Amino acid sequence: MDQVQPGADVFFLLMGAILVFAMHGGFAFLEVGTVRHKNQVNALVKILVDFAISTTVYFALGYYLSYGVSFLANAQTISSEQGLNLVKFFFLATFAAAVPAIVSGGIAERARFVPQCAATALLVGLAYPLIEGTVWNKNFGLQDGLFAQTLGAPFKDFAGSIVVHAFGGWAAFAAVRQLGARIGRYDRGRPISPPPSSIPWLAMGSWLLCIGWFGFNVMSAQSLKAISGLVAINSLMAMCGGILAALVAGKNDPGFVHNGALAGLVAICAGSDVMHPIGGFITGAVAGAVFVVMFQVSTNKWQIDDVLGVWALHGLCGLWGGIACGIFGLSVLGGLGGVTFASQFVGSVLGAAFGFVAGTIVYWIVDMAFGFRLAPDEERRGADLSIHKIGANPEEDVRMGRV
Repeated sequence: MDQVQPGADVFFLLMGAILVFAMHGGFAFLEVGTVRHKNQVNALVKILVDFAISTTVYFALGYYLSYGVSFLANAQTISSEQGLNLVKFFFLATFAAAVPAIVSGGIAERARFVPQCAATALLVGLAYPLIEGTVWNKNFGLQDGLFAQTLGAPFKDFAGSIVVHAFGGWAAFAAVRQLGARIGRYDRGRPISPPPSSIPWLAMGSWLLCIGWFGFNVMSAQSLKAISGLVAINSLMAMCGGILAALVAGKNDPGFVHNGALAGLVAICAGSDVMHPIGGFITGAVAGAVFVVMFQVSTNKWQIDDVLGVWALHGLCGLWGGIACGIFGLSVLGGLGGVTFASQFVGSVLGAAFGFVAGTIVYWIVDMAFGFRLAPDEERRGADLSIHKIGANPEEDVRMGRV
């Protein structure tokens, strides 16, 4: 059994990594279905290139900053225990790459390509490892000091409501502020919201993300010995709560319904291993309502042009999920305990704030260095033809004289 266990864990984590990797297709198609037709190719290319850049810089630097593990050794050394450390890297790299995938939806339709790639490298290579290592590897002593000793328990974020989603969502908020609104989005002070280009593509993106999320959450145990069916059921119930709340709050709008599922799954990441399923359902339902309400308030009332609503979906629902872990994870409310509200509240707010600060610095740097936004004529023409020289349907572009 001692010989079998590493191989079983390798296979377990590999399946998790593949499931989370598939989620990046979900990010791509969710964006494809939401943006206007002239920006669909750009959405597909961004997500795939961001994944490649993220994996490369995480391999070279980010994983070392988080966990102190370097791959600068011969293959025999780094593949010990049947390559367990290698598949752990693969699994966690898919998490790291989710950060720029989250940002991508907020800055869609008006961001230049090279600056966005540079920002991805900075976020995943330098900024993200700081919060990841602090929470999941106890770097800098905050878990044992501030949280465990002062606030009563270590800060818990089982699968990344704060480390991945709140961090990415608040970094996206900073990027959106740096870019400004799309041309024509708020003409004469009135919000003009372009309709989604394809509800089926949007729905497919949501389904891919939902399916992959069970690898995101369940496989965060990182070993067969630590796996828990409670994580799976809490994820399922939170997803359902998010869907139903978004259905009601969004008045049957299909975009809200499909994003409501994601809102519930974002929120349950932190406490999925300690909540009772009823607490998971409530957590997801609150997140679904938060997304619908805050997406409309931020984009229409506050005129923050966040195309896919990633600040509301990941930034706010992730923040809520970290805090909810300190509520529904308590044994008095049916949870397994081992958490405190104070620790979860402080840790969640600090994580979100760090995401905003990191995003503000990174996107200011790339804007100063390269110029972050497309020229007005390029934006009107669309990112597909301006950046990639081809549209989603090339024959139609030729027929219409666009190329």
